[in-house]
Amino acid sequence: MKPLINTSNGNIIVYNNSDSIKEIEDGIFCIRGVNVMIDRDLSEIYGVKTKRLNEQVKRNIERFPERFMFQLSDYETLKLVANCDRLQALKHSSTNPYAFTEQGVSMLASVLNSDTAVETSIKIIDAFVAMRHFVQNNAKIFVEIDSIKQHIIEHDVHLLENDRKIDHVLTLLEKNEQEDKQKLFFDGQIYDAFSLMVSIVQKAEKDIVLIDNYVNTETLDILSKKKENVDIQIFTSRNTKLTKTDIDKFNSQYPNLTLHFSDKFHDRFIIIDHAMAYHIGASIKDAGKKCFGVNLINDSWMVEALIKKLCD
Repeated sequence: MKPLINTSNGNIIVYNNSDSIKEIEDGIFCIRGVNVMIDRDLSEIYGVKTKRLNEQVKRNIERFPERFMFQLSDYETLKLVANCDRLQALKHSSTNPYAFTEQGVSMLASVLNSDTAVETSIKIIDAFVAMRHFVQNNAKIFVEIDSIKQHIIEHDVHLLENDRKIDHVLTLLEKNEQEDKQKLFFDGQIYDAFSLMVSIVQKAEKDIVLIDNYVNTETLDILSKKKENVDIQIFTSRNTKLTKTDIDKFNSQYPNLTLHFSDKFHDRFIIIDHAMAYHIGASIKDAGKKCFGVNLINDSWMVEALIKKLCD
């Protein structure tokens, strides 16, 4: 930063050009919510040593209350050095710099006590004023920029939250899918087993085929959880406890269920939409009463073989 005076030929020349004002503006920082210049930059502009400038201030300290001048903390000094390459030397200084507000700069002219100091202070204060006017004139733009930044932050947060929700949903879906593929229930897990049977029934979009030699009205309670317009076929033993009245009552509210008799199967199966099938280790009416397992049949040819066996 260049001094604003030149005394090489005995005359005092105050530089009055945009480059000089721009240099001053580059030395103005916002610290503790106010615009300030630090002693090092001011001493260069005034053409005096920093030590002498601060000595004059200390001799007249009563003229420099904290709203005119304050010393930077260690944190503020480090932050200033980190954001301004030309102030790297401050990192090795034994004392933290002093910061002068616009009023403090004006007071410096009186303690330095020279026409040069007065002229220089005027230019520095002009730079403060120009910067203040710039901020005031562009306040609306700054507000809009802050609003845009806030909107971007909120948008990013919203996307992040959505990503987390999606990940959570996918995790649950994956967990549920794994549970549906293979599940083992122990004695007393009646509700858990009932819930799984219902979830399997609700997968059907078109039809359900149940192969179970031991069906009763409890079986119908589970099948009643099906989606609307899904047809049901039950293949069971002739010794079934279901009556024609049970079937008619069910169909009056949850059509359409058809009962078939077959002695071809020992195990229990449930086929969904002629496309997927589950092997069930116990009658679904007894789900959870004893230890049993449920396994998804992955091979399509096995599902086709089951359906073909029903038609034989």
